[in-house]
Amino acid sequence: MLRRTTLATLLLAATTLAAQANTFRWANDGDVNSMDPYARNETFLLSFNANIYEPLVRRDRNLAVEPALAARWEQPSPTVWRFHLREGVRFSDGTPFTADDVVFSFERARAQGSNITAVLASVKEARAVSPTVVELETHNPNPIQLEEITLWGIMSRGWAERNNAQRTADLTQRAENFATRNAMGTGPFVLVSREPDRRTVLAPNPSWWDRPEHNLTRVEFNVISNDATRVAALISNEVDMVYTVPPQDTDRLSRTPGIRVHQQAELRTIYFGMDQTREELLKSDVRGRNPFRDVRVRQAFQMAIDNEAIVRTVMRGQARATGLMVGPGVNGHTDALDTAVRVRPNVAEARRLLTEAGYPNGFGVTLDCPNDRYVNDEAICTAAVAMLARIGVRVQLNAQTRARYFAEILGPSYRTSFFMLGWTPPTYDAHNALFNLMGTRDGTRGVFNPGGYSNPRFDELTNRIAVETDRTRRTALIDEAMRLHASEAGHIPLHQQVVIWAARQNITLQQLADNFFPLRLVRVGQ
Repeated sequence: MLRRTTLATLLLAATTLAAQANTFRWANDGDVNSMDPYARNETFLLSFNANIYEPLVRRDRNLAVEPALAARWEQPSPTVWRFHLREGVRFSDGTPFTADDVVFSFERARAQGSNITAVLASVKEARAVSPTVVELETHNPNPIQLEEITLWGIMSRGWAERNNAQRTADLTQRAENFATRNAMGTGPFVLVSREPDRRTVLAPNPSWWDRPEHNLTRVEFNVISNDATRVAALISNEVDMVYTVPPQDTDRLSRTPGIRVHQQAELRTIYFGMDQTREELLKSDVRGRNPFRDVRVRQAFQMAIDNEAIVRTVMRGQARATGLMVGPGVNGHTDALDTAVRVRPNVAEARRLLTEAGYPNGFGVTLDCPNDRYVNDEAICTAAVAMLARIGVRVQLNAQTRARYFAEILGPSYRTSFFMLGWTPPTYDAHNALFNLMGTRDGTRGVFNPGGYSNPRFDELTNRIAVETDRTRRTALIDEAMRLHASEAGHIPLHQQVVIWAARQNITLQQLADNFFPLRLVRVGQ
């Protein structure tokens, strides 16, 4: 009788445990590339690692700034931000979180190898006032300082030093260190296992300081690069959620029983850039000169590329054509400004401009493009190749996985002549795009400006925007900077894509306009 009772108890316990085991399986077309939160200023990497590493302040469900590792803050002066750290917080290895870790993370995020230096560009110094109080002193008053540090995850000084990971391994050089494949933060999840380009497994952090809203016991992230295979995995219940849904499959999935499609406009702008710095292009048949240094050539390219046709045919209407490098939802964007700078397709005028610039028969150039980063990225580039052919430009498409692509075009040598990128201003303010994408490269500013667009007046305006606290004057400065950049065709804005996810009906999640995916807001229903 005792043995039978024990067996029954064990079976009941096993059944209860199975009922409580909520494994969440999700997939994307590309991998995270690194577990280091400073390795790349890219939405997917930052979003994934934000489940492990936390900032002083974070975004809530409505994208408003709220306390995280800092319980509260104040400004003793216009250039000093004092943060009172949340007491009792520990890293997942049990060590206490202190102001010293914040200072270390500041130094590490600003050091060589880090790709998030721009996040802290306005900060002159980080100093520990006490174990639970830290101050950030900025060079000048910064009206959006809190918004800028929502992406800055705090790391443990002790863990990094013990594992010789005091500096970020430079992904553009394909370097690695312990933090590339391992992680240890204060966040809601801990890293269980890492198989690059295949699978990464997380588990809840039992010592997390916040109250869990999720009910997950295990998270499995799978890399499924093929669109059809990824969609099939969702339909066959092999995965519970797909982070990147091909536009052509949206209707099919919305009609599939047991599956819900989540979609909304994203803050990201997709655009083309051109090398405007080299005397001779790296990837072109033009010798002895650089066509893109002539504004007429850049304007011709912009007139040849019909972004509304791309939205209609390639994106199947799931994007918004734009004339600006920022879209709706980003402070500084207005529909009136977008309309004013929008360039309409005009093949005849584009040909005339090329001829006037000295290229009556066009020229050859390589277009570098990712094939697993943005929605339909390779298809967009393929469409642009055909459009440019109409004005005599012979484009060779070089499509690569994101790891290879970013290493090539964002490395120290910026080895590209014509490229595609996408950008979501993490501050939801135009200054972030002006500073990072369009500002003159100086090691901190213009880090994501591979084409090297540069205009002293533009930089002056950007500097003034950074410190202007009067909203009306600041908006006028943003307007002037945007018009100046557009008049010189510094880049070719294409569209703001729609965020499209798909999940099984029993999955509750929060879709955000910045395409971040916080696992702390995911629940699995029974």
